[in-house]
Amino acid sequence: MFELTGYIARRRGHQEEGLRNLQRALELDPRNFLTLQQIALSYLNLRRYSDEAAILDRALSIKPDDVDTKVIRSLIALDSKADTRPLHQTLDEIRAKDPDAIKSVADTWFTCALAERDPVGAGNALLALGENFFGNDAVHLYRSFGEGLIARMMKDEPKARAAFTAARTEQEKRMQEQPDYAPGLCVLGLIDAGLGRKEEALREGRRAIELLSYEKDSINGAHMIEYFAVIAAWVVEKDLASEYLAKAEQLTGYGTITYGQLKLLPYWDPLRGDPRFEKIVASLAPKEKQ
Repeated sequence: MFELTGYIARRRGHQEEGLRNLQRALELDPRNFLTLQQIALSYLNLRRYSDEAAILDRALSIKPDDVDTKVIRSLIALDSKADTRPLHQTLDEIRAKDPDAIKSVADTWFTCALAERDPVGAGNALLALGENFFGNDAVHLYRSFGEGLIARMMKDEPKARAAFTAARTEQEKRMQEQPDYAPGLCVLGLIDAGLGRKEEALREGRRAIELLSYEKDSINGAHMIEYFAVIAAWVVEKDLASEYLAKAEQLTGYGTITYGQLKLLPYWDPLRGDPRFEKIVASLAPKEKQ
């Protein structure tokens, strides 16, 4: 009962209330691994990184070989301090110990490689990803988009255009039965932004926000705002990008936008050096030892 109430409150954007209910559920079942993982997610949303680390350590004391939890624990340093080394080391250990296990965390491997500006590593991560997706929650990005992102990062315009063109064809097929599915429109907007289709990209991104507001779904609604900021950045609408990034960053209990992700990931490259963007990054920088 407490667990379900916690999930509902969190989905509505009431992060503190959700956390309190999950903590009460854990008091009743202290070794519940799923509840420990979900409390860690709430701490991430609140950017309480030290608490997130502590609860994940507790989870790992129950299941020390759980690959996903190991990776999430190592990801904290990237999110909070823009430090990829713990995550890189953990991924190397997983590949050495159980190469098949890397498939389940290939999306995070891809993120790590992008943060390190390692196109070879990112390409290998996409191979491991296979037909699965990366992205956030309901926003599903696939291999062809990832290839376009790598090429864009490396400033290889012909390769990026070819990959994004393929991604657009695939995304249109996925959306045939759900043309007004907001996360799908959001992805289409990202692809069109990558192709330089400015008006289409902005229209699709705005439509996604209209269809899935933060009030309807605090998690995926926030993603619509976040990715619209990326769309605007890619089509060189810096004022608009900074406006929407600030909105996403300020949403109560929305911790997916982190210091490390903004500092390192190529999604945000068009905004680097812009004072408004740099101010947001600085506001998320570690103020004390995490």
